[in-house]
Amino acid sequence: MLDELRNTVCEYNKLLPRHGLVTMTSGNVSGRDPESGLVVVKPSGVDFESLTPEDMCVVDVQGRVVEGKLKPSVDAATHVYVYRHMPQVNAVIHTHSNYATAFAALGRPIPCCLTAMADEFGGPIPVSDYAKIGEEEIGQEIVAKIGSCPAILMKNHGVFTIGDTVRAAFKAAVMAEDAAKTMYLAFTMGVPLEIPPDEVARAHRRYVEKYGQT
Repeated sequence: MLDELRNTVCEYNKLLPRHGLVTMTSGNVSGRDPESGLVVVKPSGVDFESLTPEDMCVVDVQGRVVEGKLKPSVDAATHVYVYRHMPQVNAVIHTHSNYATAFAALGRPIPCCLTAMADEFGGPIPVSDYAKIGEEEIGQEIVAKIGSCPAILMKNHGVFTIGDTVRAAFKAAVMAEDAAKTMYLAFTMGVPLEIPPDEVARAHRRYVEKYGQT
């Protein structure tokens, strides 16, 4: 079932530790099949490097297992809540990347002081209120607070990113950590200068409309 999506979700789960976004078995990638509405998500507590496409769990948008021999991620309830309430989203990624999570530990958003942030995120990366792990509370915070940004910092927890594809959500996760690292370094040197909102909007619009190959 959903062989292509299983392969993709497995591949991007394996990329998380390779890009320094997770340690041990923390973090996860899921993808939603727009046709069936079913979700492929990482199994709980399995080492990333040992994952195979066959290990991926298939669940419905209520989180009920449809196919798979392993238990789905403990964050599956968060993922499916996002899919139920944000129909434009087809991928959710959760990381504990160090620099972005440091901002989450402080309960601070990452201000938009970099043109790369304006391009990718269209503004600051928001931070949520504290939410309990394991049920729908984190998903509720994501839906309520992420706005038009593809990334959000979960206070005292980590990072969630979304996208219309798994690759898009993964790019947002990598870029969020890169921006957080640069902003951390900037804060150690002084007070970073935020880009005016109208220029952020112009840069983001240009990036969306003109960046890359058509």
